[in-house]
Amino acid sequence: MKSFVYTILAYSLLLTGGAAIAQQTTPKKVIITGVRFAYPLVDKWIKDYQVANPGAAITIETRTTTDPAQYDLLIEAYEPEKSIKGSRDYLYIGRYALLPVANAASSFAKTYSSKGLTADLIKQIYFHDLYADKDNQKEIKAPYTVYTRLQKAGAPVTFAHYFGFEQANITGKAIAGADEHLIKALLRDSTGVSYSTPGLIFNAETRKPTPGLSAIPVDLDDNGRVTDAEKIFTDLDAIINRLESEEVKNVPIEYLHLSLSKVNANPEALKFLLWVIYNGQDDLHAFGYLKPEAKRFEAEKEKFEQRAAR
Repeated sequence: MKSFVYTILAYSLLLTGGAAIAQQTTPKKVIITGVRFAYPLVDKWIKDYQVANPGAAITIETRTTTDPAQYDLLIEAYEPEKSIKGSRDYLYIGRYALLPVANAASSFAKTYSSKGLTADLIKQIYFHDLYADKDNQKEIKAPYTVYTRLQKAGAPVTFAHYFGFEQANITGKAIAGADEHLIKALLRDSTGVSYSTPGLIFNAETRKPTPGLSAIPVDLDDNGRVTDAEKIFTDLDAIINRLESEEVKNVPIEYLHLSLSKVNANPEALKFLLWVIYNGQDDLHAFGYLKPEAKRFEAEKEKFEQRAAR
């Protein structure tokens, strides 16, 4: 009888011990959410990280009208408010640009792919400007319909602030959903015009605009006209090179960042962030992003290395 009891006891200890070992060797699940136009880039990082770290459980939980109830890493495309910023550490990993885009079959695209857009025309087309001199506005013969985001989001906030406005001042039809829904609206409307990131406008493989879309050139030196040298908006690599090598005008550029709670953060999430710091830069251009400023990136790297060493 005692032998039987000892056998049962040993078997129970073996089960509980095995469970404890499994808990120690299985990494905690990491949940990432935030701005949806960054998901393809982050998904590439996740897959590469999982190759280097088999068994890592990292997933993207799609943002809807609100963020998920629980998440570890948050991707955002505009500077957070101070009240929020105080509770999280931010990794400013890369930058994104915003370009005018139109349905390629539209009269607007055919006209302004050649003429381009000056700062005054951008403000006239995209914004309700109560202080604009109506007598000096240009006549726009090509019909167009502006599409913008309904909810507060990184792209419309950045676009509006660059030109001196608020998101609420953007004219046109407000579309619920994510930035890719603006692209879908343009493809359905032969008069459609909007603004978007290169990653959504261009095909990552061909480096040319997605069929049905036309990126509209702008006055990059802000001299009041668009020259042939500024008509580079048919080639993604040419755009990235120009934006990184020169100080240009009329192209809003903002940082993309990932953040992690300063308190009780998931260790695996910090490990993933460090991996992105060391390995993620080479993927930015492929997905239409600009690299961060070198000094800022080195400061970010040092900050998270110090946090990991605590």
